[in-house]
Amino acid sequence: MSFYILWGEDQNLAEYHPKTIEIHGNIKNRIKSGPTSFVAQSTAFEHETAEDIENVLRQRKFGFTYSRIANPNMAQFEEKINLLEEGIGAIALSSGMAAVSVGLLSILKQGDEFISGYSLFSGSYALFTDTFSRFGIRPVFVNSTNEKEIENAINNKTKLIFIETIGNPRLDVPNLKKISAIAKKGGIPVILDNTLATPSLFKAKNFGADIIIHSASKYINGSGNAIGGVIVDSGTFDFNKDKYDDFAPYKKYGSLAYLAKTRRQIHTNLGTCLSPHNAFLLSLGLETLDLRMKQHSQNALALAEFLSTHKKVKKTSYPGLKNSEFYETAKEQFGNNFGGLLTFELESKEKAFEFINNRTFLRNLPNLGDAKTLIVHPASTIYVDYDDETKEKLGVNDRMIRVSVGIEYKDDIIREFDEILNKI
Repeated sequence: MSFYILWGEDQNLAEYHPKTIEIHGNIKNRIKSGPTSFVAQSTAFEHETAEDIENVLRQRKFGFTYSRIANPNMAQFEEKINLLEEGIGAIALSSGMAAVSVGLLSILKQGDEFISGYSLFSGSYALFTDTFSRFGIRPVFVNSTNEKEIENAINNKTKLIFIETIGNPRLDVPNLKKISAIAKKGGIPVILDNTLATPSLFKAKNFGADIIIHSASKYINGSGNAIGGVIVDSGTFDFNKDKYDDFAPYKKYGSLAYLAKTRRQIHTNLGTCLSPHNAFLLSLGLETLDLRMKQHSQNALALAEFLSTHKKVKKTSYPGLKNSEFYETAKEQFGNNFGGLLTFELESKEKAFEFINNRTFLRNLPNLGDAKTLIVHPASTIYVDYDDETKEKLGVNDRMIRVSVGIEYKDDIIREFDEILNKI
């Protein structure tokens, strides 16, 4: 099985801006002939001799054999994300949920515990509470912006800390440097879901994230036309220690032990492979990520400032607002761009539904990160299966509307919101 031993090499790309890497990938190793855009839509790959296939599968040489294991489109996408996150390697998967599942199951086993922030995407919360419990794995939920609470939750069964860069939909911002320091003291890794910030806005490795996860279906794709996920190993945590004895067979890979175990034992065996065509679409979206994220952020801030002063809006949550309790942490971590997601609350669920039903170009659907502005009522859609108490813990209520602010002309977005608010 090829597991792309381009990882861990000195890429020497410091002179290239992320915008350039998003388009070209590893410029030093770029092939200077052949197609610049292609889809390797093939289940398997032929080799001239029996020895060639054996050498690829034994990792004596680079190559592809079967698309459940590796494919040129997946490899290209992995390489770009890895370079942007400044990691030692990446693994592309079929969805963001596949990335969360595989990323954690590579570390966790029966009897283990892990710490997670309460501020979670509903799919992650369901995975942790409904599915992991069947494997005897216990999540311990904490307020991810309360470092003392996180520190107090660590015990000898704790194997990792999982948090989101920006909570969805609570819009809270954990202090990653402080959490990383706590994790290092406890000898455990930090796994960060960096979906909402992307490597364009937040260099997670520089703030202490050991493993970085993305739902690439969102901002990385940018057009709402492909599902995918990706795991990046920062190379900052040593899994070759007694507490992580499952990694013993992978000691020979040294710093690449996590990637080797994850790809070979969990990802490949569970069949969570990304389709070649989706990998192609995700790579295509990646080419404009930096441009889009800045526009998303500018538009979201302008809309948040407008909503925060509107008489019919009871509450607006966005980390870029100066009155947000998370503003200072967000400013330190993201600079002047705070992402494209915000929430606002109206008087009641009925008013929230009335707002959604009076839209013109806004799209009502449970996704985020699209070039188009998307709105959704989380309590009745994404979190519909949970009782009010659980919704409250996750930062959701019936009055809330979540907005994934697109890259349309800023004044048109604000005018649309103003017109609807004045109508309801």
